[in-house]
Amino acid sequence: MDQNAMKKVTRKVTRQFPELKGARPTIKRQAAVGNGKEQFVLTYKGEAELPGGRTIKRIVRVVADSSGKVIRMSTSK
Repeated sequence: MDQNAMKKVTRKVTRQFPELKGARPTIKRQAAVGNGKEQFVLTYKGEAELPGGRTIKRIVRVVADSSGKVIRMSTSK
């Protein structure tokens, strides 16, 4: 996955989860699917502030193609 595609995915993630701003993802290549495009799994880890000063660990997992198009996004509670 090239840098521009990774930045595109990261912008989408930080727009939805601002607490992950500055987090660097781990990237794993996934087997190609029927459309022939390569897919990648990007995993972002960070912490979110809760009311009362508590924090919660947040993990966001994104499946994206080689052009940076987000196919699926899921998060931990």
